[in-house]
Amino acid sequence: MNARVRQGLGLAFIAVFLWSFTVPATKVAVQGFDPVLTAMARPVIAAAVAIPLLGLRRVPFPPRHLWRPILITMVGAVFGWPILLALALQSTTSAHAAVIAAFMPLSTAIFAVLLARERVSGAFWVAACVGTVALVAFALTRGGLAGGSLLADLLVVGAVLLSSLCYVQGAMVTREMPGWQVISWVVVFSLPVALPATVILWWTTHGSFETTGTEWGALLVLGLSSMYIGFFAWYRGLHLAGVAYGGQVQQLQALLTLGWSAWFLGEPVTWLTVGAACVVIAAVAWAQWTRTQSSVGRSIDSPSVTPNT
Repeated sequence: MNARVRQGLGLAFIAVFLWSFTVPATKVAVQGFDPVLTAMARPVIAAAVAIPLLGLRRVPFPPRHLWRPILITMVGAVFGWPILLALALQSTTSAHAAVIAAFMPLSTAIFAVLLARERVSGAFWVAACVGTVALVAFALTRGGLAGGSLLADLLVVGAVLLSSLCYVQGAMVTREMPGWQVISWVVVFSLPVALPATVILWWTTHGSFETTGTEWGALLVLGLSSMYIGFFAWYRGLHLAGVAYGGQVQQLQALLTLGWSAWFLGEPVTWLTVGAACVVIAAVAWAQWTRTQSSVGRSIDSPSVTPNT
């Protein structure tokens, strides 16, 4: 494994580390804000930083051929994942949703092969499937069999597919601009929808909540870290390590989230979850070990990949 790949995996892990605070922060934020308002406010908060940053760096507007992948990334990252998941959680449990969400790294790898034309080995697919099964088992130990409904399951499936698609599309755009610019334009492109929605939801719902400073802080974490800064490291990491291989690092996110939930929210940790966590960690390491020189050569930087595929 060369230095470029190691750097990419390290950056992907930094992103996953930052995103692992999303669930605990969301649980805190929705105590003081409407759940849909929480989702809509995330890109607005991120854009409040992105616009001055783009201006200070005098970044030109994206060329027309990049609009399509940026818009697809926006649909998945800004609206698809947070809104569909929020709607699903109204009729299912977070543990049950986690059973389906466990397939996200695997679906990201599938999109990377289909759209970004990456090549991975058969051993990689075995490792990815083992990690996915371990994540499903991990979710089941948290009560993942309970609380299911067909509509909720379909919503989570849609959220997973849109999120995986936005990872691949956004990473493909990094062939022509840095990752921080990609996510900056993503949140800027979302403003015509996100800003009016945030204002309307604030006007119509905020009077029914008594918001504390902690809840405001959690909302800022969601907007700045989960929606914005985390993607700086994520897209750069996928660019360097390849989407399929780098995306498997996200299997570690559920384990980190469990740690924060146990620490901050007092949720229990059993030996079964510890065992599942060890298998997940081993599967992520195995997936990276299966990397071959040919797969590295056909990563996101392959000349055959076009950003508007």
